[in-house]
Amino acid sequence: MSDSVHPAQKLEEQARRRQKSKNVRPLKALMPFIVQYPWRVLGAFISLVLAAASTLTLPVAVRYVIDNGFSGTDAAAVDIYFKAMMAVAVVIGIASASRFYFVSWLGERVTSDLRLAVYNHITKLSPSFFEVTKTGEVLSRLTADTTLIKTVIGSSASIALRNMFMFIGAAFMLSITSPSLSSLAVLILPMVIVPMILFGRMVRRLSRDSQDRIADTSAMASETIQSIQVVQAFTHEEEDRRKFSGIVESSFATARMRVLARSLLTALAFTLVFAGVVGILWLGAQKVVSGDMSSGMLGQFIIYAILCSTAIAALSEVWGDIQLAAGATERLVEILNVEPQIKAPQNPVNIPTRVEGHVDFKDVVFHYPTRPQIAALDGFSFSVSPGETVALVGPSGAGKSTVFQLLMRFYDPTDGFVGLDDVNLQQADPLDIRQQISIVPQETVIFADTVYQNILFGRPSASANEVYAAADKALADEFVRQLPEGYDTKLGERGVTLSGGQRQRIAIARAILRNAPLLLLDEATSALDAESEKVVQTALERLMEGRTTLVIAHRLATVLKADRIIVMDAGKVIATGTHAQLLEQEGLYRRLANLQFGESKGNLQVIQT
Repeated sequence: MSDSVHPAQKLEEQARRRQKSKNVRPLKALMPFIVQYPWRVLGAFISLVLAAASTLTLPVAVRYVIDNGFSGTDAAAVDIYFKAMMAVAVVIGIASASRFYFVSWLGERVTSDLRLAVYNHITKLSPSFFEVTKTGEVLSRLTADTTLIKTVIGSSASIALRNMFMFIGAAFMLSITSPSLSSLAVLILPMVIVPMILFGRMVRRLSRDSQDRIADTSAMASETIQSIQVVQAFTHEEEDRRKFSGIVESSFATARMRVLARSLLTALAFTLVFAGVVGILWLGAQKVVSGDMSSGMLGQFIIYAILCSTAIAALSEVWGDIQLAAGATERLVEILNVEPQIKAPQNPVNIPTRVEGHVDFKDVVFHYPTRPQIAALDGFSFSVSPGETVALVGPSGAGKSTVFQLLMRFYDPTDGFVGLDDVNLQQADPLDIRQQISIVPQETVIFADTVYQNILFGRPSASANEVYAAADKALADEFVRQLPEGYDTKLGERGVTLSGGQRQRIAIARAILRNAPLLLLDEATSALDAESEKVVQTALERLMEGRTTLVIAHRLATVLKADRIIVMDAGKVIATGTHAQLLEQEGLYRRLANLQFGESKGNLQVIQT
């Protein structure tokens, strides 16, 4: 099901709704990424300090303009003060622009580096990690969480630091300008700011609720439109209209509360701020009348008081973003701290550039991490000679795919020996092992790229002629050249523009191009119609030439030509032999053959020939 909201936006919105971190300590984990760019950090800091310091000098200039310029006693000084104010304004503008550039650059750069670090780490993790971690959660951390961090580094952190400097500087200048009035401001400011912060949190909560209700309407409308024929076929239109009407009214009610709360917040903000300013202004005016303070000093004090209050308000606004980013950083660090269970030993055994293809399993016992109580393989032993084709046959859950998983070293056995050319795979680098293997999986993986790039995936260093030759040998060249742009045709996500047989031939071409000595075929024709299966089977036979081949098959017709068939059940080898030999034995293979080919032995013999 889809809707009008972009998936990335949905992930980001979900990330924003997560629980915030109770402290900002997790943000320390970002320091190694930030300190790589010391000159940018220094430039941002200098710009920030310069902008804050320049802003804090403006009230002093205003004071002297009021006291000396407007009094008429020194009218010529007006030009000087206003020129000084203009110079300060220019400095503020340049410093603010520099600060924005440096912090935005840092935000983008650190986010890119962090995203790359997480992606690189994810690609090293073992399949056991993805058994217990949802793909959507990983994608959310990789995209939405890094976006939240970019917001903080590139914006919120800068705003927080600037307003912290402004608050400290303005508070200090308030105490110098008028200690008595600043004492009064200390009492009044919390009375103004605290209600605004509390009310602001309520408004933000209502805003999130309003967005949720809007998402509900979008989701239901999308679901109805996607399934409109089913809705109409079951005459469910009236019921759906009633439900949608209820969701729309709920959305409106939430939005009305949000608008009302926002209106009250606006009224409260104006009332409290102006009341506080007017109160201080009135008391200051009394001091001006009594001669205890000049008009300019009062103006200076008022401006510093406003700077203080706005700085605190701004800090309260960005604090939530900083907490979100701390939580996001914590989740990203969790991934970066995950150690892959399968990795190269410190001194890996060297594997030849091209192995002969001798495969050996000896008394292998294996339990998947998520199912430790069930043995996927239990005392499993078999051997394959170089160039031999061996089929693994058995019911679902027999352990056939597990053999492939261990051979590619996605997992290590709990006990026993798995070897390739007599090298214990646990003592070898997984990358060296996998370079010796080509695989054609049951569910063909086609990437949203061109046909050419999908085949080249098998060996990125291959030449164009080698790609075309592989496609031709896989019987894919003919249909590829009929596509709108031939080998440059974009296949769409998961290869939706191709038929099942065409996807399989692309996968076979990829395996041919890889030209590895060991070939793994996992139910490579199980999902195809008879005509497509025949074409793909021919392509597979070309691929198997001169290679050690292991075949997993439920459809026994695909393994009749195997040199040897190993029958598995409950993680054990229960029978071995050729198709003809196994038919002569009472057991699982014969029962499977009877189910697929017919009950009579005569039928079986006909199939065999």
